[in-house]
Amino acid sequence: MKLIPFVKMHGAGNDFVLIDDRDGKFPCDDHRRIAALATRRSGVGCEGVILVQQSEVADFRMRFFNPDGTEVDLCGNGARCVSAFARAIGAAKADRMRFETRAGMIEAEIVDEALVKIAMPDPKNFREDFCVAGVPHKIVPVENLAHTDVENEGRRIRLSEEFAPDGTNVDFVTYRKPGRVSIRTYERGVEAESGACGTGSVAAAVIGVADYGLEFPVHVQTVQGYVLTVDGVYDGEKFSHVTLTGPVKRVFAGTIDWDELDAVDE
Repeated sequence: MKLIPFVKMHGAGNDFVLIDDRDGKFPCDDHRRIAALATRRSGVGCEGVILVQQSEVADFRMRFFNPDGTEVDLCGNGARCVSAFARAIGAAKADRMRFETRAGMIEAEIVDEALVKIAMPDPKNFREDFCVAGVPHKIVPVENLAHTDVENEGRRIRLSEEFAPDGTNVDFVTYRKPGRVSIRTYERGVEAESGACGTGSVAAAVIGVADYGLEFPVHVQTVQGYVLTVDGVYDGEKFSHVTLTGPVKRVFAGTIDWDELDAVDE
């Protein structure tokens, strides 16, 4: 029997299982059971499994696994949740912190117990309605989000040859000047619509500023009605000092018997 304590949190409706792995004993290579942990009904259920690990160069290291068990570079809402989690368990010693991710070093600030702000990697690799905001995002402007077929159209774009072999996240966005955005996201690795997407909110905001006449700060409303705020500097050619601010909430804590999880078939 291998018992693993966890905390369930959500950031603007984007939900995660967070685990203190500072002893380095979490089975990171067991992708099938990570997927089982993330599976709703038969597991805890979440849109990402997040580990806090030791770091030699920062307060801690964040590792993020999608619900299919694959590891990815960054999750914006996950990064905000892990900041609050790390502060609560003592991995971060102050309300301002730095932590490692596969997308680079992230700086975070706990504004209050329910609000966290993070500094995002500078968006890059811009092309038409596309950028990498820690992870890749394709922006699809739409006039009516409620009538958008996020599941089918998102899956088609995510798997299209244009973004092969790794695919992309797909964000359906309605822009309203000077600085308001509504968004729904088909998330790679979740392979479905997500409750919210922090990196997608950043991508939608910066492309809105660059190409659709928006101004910082940009307020991004998620499908569940939460609002994320994206701020930054744009000099007409590139972005810098991009931040993502929004709500976080601890939902519950528990313990999972790792050996009893029904491993998801690959």
